[in-house]
Amino acid sequence: MSTLKHDWFLKQVPGKPMGRYAHIVTVRVTDSYPLFQTDGELNTARVTAGIDATEPMTRITIFKRKQSTPERLVGRELLRRYGFISGDASDGKAETGADGLPICDYNVRFCTQCPDCIAYGFAIGDSGSEKSKVITDSAYSLTSYEHSHEAFTLNAPYEDGTMTRYGEVTSRINEQDHVTPQVIFPSIVTTRDLTENLFLYVVNNVMRTKRYGAQTTRTGRMTNHIVAVVLADGEIFSNLLFTQALYDALKDKITPPDPVNPQDVLAAAQRLIPDLLKQDGVKVDQTLMGKDLDAFLSDVSALDVKTLLEKAYADSRAYHEAWVAKTNKKK
Repeated sequence: MSTLKHDWFLKQVPGKPMGRYAHIVTVRVTDSYPLFQTDGELNTARVTAGIDATEPMTRITIFKRKQSTPERLVGRELLRRYGFISGDASDGKAETGADGLPICDYNVRFCTQCPDCIAYGFAIGDSGSEKSKVITDSAYSLTSYEHSHEAFTLNAPYEDGTMTRYGEVTSRINEQDHVTPQVIFPSIVTTRDLTENLFLYVVNNVMRTKRYGAQTTRTGRMTNHIVAVVLADGEIFSNLLFTQALYDALKDKITPPDPVNPQDVLAAAQRLIPDLLKQDGVKVDQTLMGKDLDAFLSDVSALDVKTLLEKAYADSRAYHEAWVAKTNKKK
């Protein structure tokens, strides 16, 4: 990590907010037909098209949990793969599985000590909770809803390939709106008060996650392009502002129904980010972009995964012992 400012990160996760914000600025690009919906319909928002372009536009929205959940599940998969948490399901009593590892059953029984629990948070009713130190917000499509979705009629045929059995036609037919390929969603993943090892754990999750939305085993491919890493003393510009600024910069190149070239978006993002940061009023300690960012991401890709997880687990375990375990004992 020769390009990352190591001494900026805290050596331990603190018990109170310390204003150490590390932002992962991404441009998410759909590679297939993801499904981001609530109550059977794609989520949308009516907003202005740009900052200068004030005409209204309906944009597709990816709510925050639809971004963070797939990324944390990728991290949890790695924690099981390399022997840090158990693959066993919780029975409500046992704290360790048959393999002797801590049981961390997502949304059922959190172990409260692994990198996932400490970085992304947990809630276990009256037994305690931990606020997420990974902050995401809703992301908005660069192009309009009208030119970024397609309705598909889906069916579930019988094994002979037909929709009819014994003279009756099945009712297993449905129509759903999907996001089309090469739709752009600018999005910022913000971490607060993490150690460098836990921050790298989150970065690795973002880089590895390839599927988002419903039915992730069949559709939902998406590529996360990291365009900047920003270390600052506060939160930076919002996803919506980032999207609107990109729309203004690329207005001449947005020619629906043709898709926007992702390379044009990435180039525009690198030009815009310095100016957007200046407008935020926060103190920026480091901005990794261009060759420095490429070197950092190359270093992350080259890390031995088990070693990275060992270091991240040691940091999360230390926080657990210092704050979570003591709090639970007092109760």
